[in-house]
Amino acid sequence: MQTLAIVAKRDKPEAVALAAQIRERYPHLSVLADRTLAHELGWPRVDDRELVTRADLMVVLGGDGTLIYAARLLGGRGVPILGVNLGSLGFMTEVPVEELYPMLEQVLAGRFQVDSRMKLTCRLLRGGRVLIEDEVLNDVVINKGALARIADHETSIDGVPITTYKSDGVILATPTGSTAYSLSAGGPIVHPSVDCTVLSPICSHALTQRSIVVPADRTIRVTLRSETADTYLTIDGQTGHGLQGGDCIEVVRSPNRVNLVRNPKVAYFSILRQKLHWGER
Repeated sequence: MQTLAIVAKRDKPEAVALAAQIRERYPHLSVLADRTLAHELGWPRVDDRELVTRADLMVVLGGDGTLIYAARLLGGRGVPILGVNLGSLGFMTEVPVEELYPMLEQVLAGRFQVDSRMKLTCRLLRGGRVLIEDEVLNDVVINKGALARIADHETSIDGVPITTYKSDGVILATPTGSTAYSLSAGGPIVHPSVDCTVLSPICSHALTQRSIVVPADRTIRVTLRSETADTYLTIDGQTGHGLQGGDCIEVVRSPNRVNLVRNPKVAYFSILRQKLHWGER
């Protein structure tokens, strides 16, 4: 590895200081930073495309939201991501600050393993035209605004009608995203090694409508069948798009994946136990 790309949580002085230390510690490497971080450090700024093209390793300094942002920057590139958590242990950012350098030494020496995480391809279609196409690591959310009424979400899998959810919205989550909004909506926790899509209604009007776990290679379509104002499509909690009646949201497994460097000291179920306080009264 010759080039490290650092993506840091914004307005986090600790992340800025840590990025400067990394560059000072590895003078033989090319260390780049995302545009905001480069501006704060006074480093030469490169655009996102160059940052992604040159990166051999992406180092994330922040939390899970920062890691999702970094994964979106990478697009289809399978560059490994080393997530360093600057707060409490994250679901994806597994490396605490005090273990950064020992872990980084192992990665630079090629002695590391990655978790290969599935992504979704999401398309927004209006009148038969694709308005938006994006890749998703966590979840796709169709949700109403503060004053919007309950909406009808006509849902099919591989063209077979499933139901029309009369609900506040619908969540389509990856296994990685199963511990995020989907979990709050009553969805299951899915181990990240299992490729699938979790389909969950938000506050469904019918108590029999529950989360469904769908094979990853199936195409799920949700069509908004009511003229409900103030309804939005949110992708990975990063971008939002206003929806109209008749809009169709289509998701299926992406051919691209996200490679997260594993912390050998931390198991997935250990993270769940700590973050969700299992076993505590």
